[in-house]
Amino acid sequence: MKPASGPPPARPPAEVRLDVWLDVACLFKTRSEAQKACRGGKVDVNGQSGKPHRALHAGDQLRITRAAGRRQQVIVTTLAEQHVPKADARLLYEDVTPPPTPEELAARDLERHFWKARRATAPRAPDRREKRRIRQEKEREV
Repeated sequence: MKPASGPPPARPPAEVRLDVWLDVACLFKTRSEAQKACRGGKVDVNGQSGKPHRALHAGDQLRITRAAGRRQQVIVTTLAEQHVPKADARLLYEDVTPPPTPEELAARDLERHFWKARRATAPRAPDRREKRRIRQEKEREV
C-alpha cells in the first residue's frame, strides 16, 4: 500500500469573516466592495446588521440589498476562505430569494425602457468630422 502523498484534504473552517466569504462566494466582485456594502448596512446576517469582521457560520441567513432596492436572500451552506472556481462558489450558498412579483417586473421593464430612451437622446461630444464641419460653418459666417 502506498503512503498518501501531499497534505490531507482541508476541512472547511468553523467560521469565516463575512467580507471574505462574500467575496469568495462571488456575491461581490471584490472584498473591498463587500466591505463597503457591509459598512453601508446593505448586508444583514440573521436579521442583524453585518459588519465586515463578523464571524460567519454555516446555516446563517444573509439578506443583501442590491441596486434599486432589490433584496437577495441567501443561506450559507459551506464556508471557504480561499477563492474557488465560480461554479464551485455557487455551491457555498443556497439562494432563497423569492421570485419578483408581476408589479416588480413591470417596474423594472419600465425603468429599462426609460434609461434606454434617455441614453439614445443624450447629447454627446462631436467627433472629428463634426468639429471640422462646425468650424467651417463658423468661418463662412464671418
